Amino acid sequence: MQIHLSETLSTRLRLLAARRRQPVEKIVADRLFTALADELDSLSSAEQAELRALHYLSDDALRAIVAEQMSAENQAMMAQLMQRHSRGALNQDEQESLATLVERGDRLALRKAEAAAILVHRGYQGSASGLMNHNA
Repeated sequence: MQIHLSETLSTRLRLLAARRRQPVEKIVADRLFTALADELDSLSSAEQAELRALHYLSDDALRAIVAEQMSAENQAMMAQLMQRHSRGALNQDEQESLATLVERGDRLALRKAEAAAILVHRGYQGSASGLMNHNA
């Protein structure tokens, strides 16, 4: 596929590519990949912006996101609340706390998945642990 660009846009792309030490084609492909991320449409605008911002991070920063985990304290609290929820023993405050923790966990999982997808798109291969520990 060939796309004709204005001289101004072409110059800007070449400068950006030189600054990043990447081919122009990769810069264009990365930007299109970000712009066409239809799966983000169902999220709030703040969540969309957060995930789109990941595309501008370095590979090391993305690997750190892939490695992120919910704190041990929050994991333990969520497990305890879920166990009590399954027995129908949560009061209103505990239900709200559980909902908040689940939402945080979902957002974390989404960020991790997006970071991993970006790394794969950039050419990294392998498992999640491989993405986290890739030696560049």
